[in-house]
Amino acid sequence: MKTDELLINMGPVHPSTHGVLRFKLTMDGEIIKKCEIVMGYLHRGTEKLGEMKTYMQFVPYTDRLDYISAFPNNYAYVKAVEELAGIEVPLRAEYIRVLTLELNRIVNHLVMLGSLLLDLGASTMIMYGFRERENALALFDMLCGARMTFNYIKPGGVREDMPEGFIPKLNEFINDMDKRIDDYEQLISGNEIFMGRMKGIGVMSAQDAINYGMTGPSLRGHGVNYDIRKLEPYSVYPDLDFKVCVRNEGDSFARYMVRIDEMRESLHILRQVVDAMPPAKPASLAKYGIAPMTGVPTAVSTYFPRIFTPPPGEVYSRIEAPKGELGFYIVSDGTIKPYRIKIRSPSFCNLTAIPKMVEGLMIPDLIAAFGTIDVVLGDVDR
Repeated sequence: MKTDELLINMGPVHPSTHGVLRFKLTMDGEIIKKCEIVMGYLHRGTEKLGEMKTYMQFVPYTDRLDYISAFPNNYAYVKAVEELAGIEVPLRAEYIRVLTLELNRIVNHLVMLGSLLLDLGASTMIMYGFRERENALALFDMLCGARMTFNYIKPGGVREDMPEGFIPKLNEFINDMDKRIDDYEQLISGNEIFMGRMKGIGVMSAQDAINYGMTGPSLRGHGVNYDIRKLEPYSVYPDLDFKVCVRNEGDSFARYMVRIDEMRESLHILRQVVDAMPPAKPASLAKYGIAPMTGVPTAVSTYFPRIFTPPPGEVYSRIEAPKGELGFYIVSDGTIKPYRIKIRSPSFCNLTAIPKMVEGLMIPDLIAAFGTIDVVLGDVDR
């Protein structure tokens, strides 16, 4: 029976589009024939703002890209600046940075799991996920006085050392999360309604996923072993033992399971970081002609002037953020401000695969598939 095609707007004001995102759906009955993505409702011109600020002033702006995972955004930009300027970072600072990155990876995946289940009509997981997230945010607060947007990682290291009592609190969180992830799996993974909504839905081949520029857990759910922490190691990741979490099914359930696996792997990394953390000790600034100031923790930072002028040149630096490859391209013209900044954000690139992924499915399947891509619109629109 032939039916008329119908154009349906899903969003931009829709809870399951995770912000101001609009899907233009061409429907044949209940089947999606074509999906177009409309962005631009949140555009803030972050890259152009970066060209109007000094290198240090732009760090807080990176918090607001993927605001669920602010630490990796700070680090990706700061890493690019350090490579541009040839700055060496103290080893203890690198361990603290990896600690924040992996803790933030867990926070990101908790929000993703809670939001996904809420989109599918189940409210329990978001309460559980936000319960554990609250414990992680308390650790961030203890570390730097902020919960979501930090400005803690800076060129040359971190702003201050870990406070007394932080590591014992972190160990409590690690031990608790081990049991919580088992609880999540018992609650979700074997649920027949959840499996019916996820298995065989949003399927795409590994080659298609690569062609669309997908990265991170969304790509690894398609059987592609691609993790920048292994392929292009940075910080202290070469000294840590961890595996890349990959699932071969290429459907929504596989993308969900990669996040579950990655939370366990991040806990494994955090344990190693705690065990291998170099002891705190005063660092000499003599080679810069500067005497250490009383009360200033210099062991976690190399001197970096507020007004900084790197040599002319360009750099592209990338990391494995919780959502995928996050890269910063910076061009210096030898002045105190970047001549050009371009951000390669994982949410934007992963989102482009949705039209291919949902073709021939129904609207509830679009919600399930989109939830497993895990985008933040601040990271998409910038």
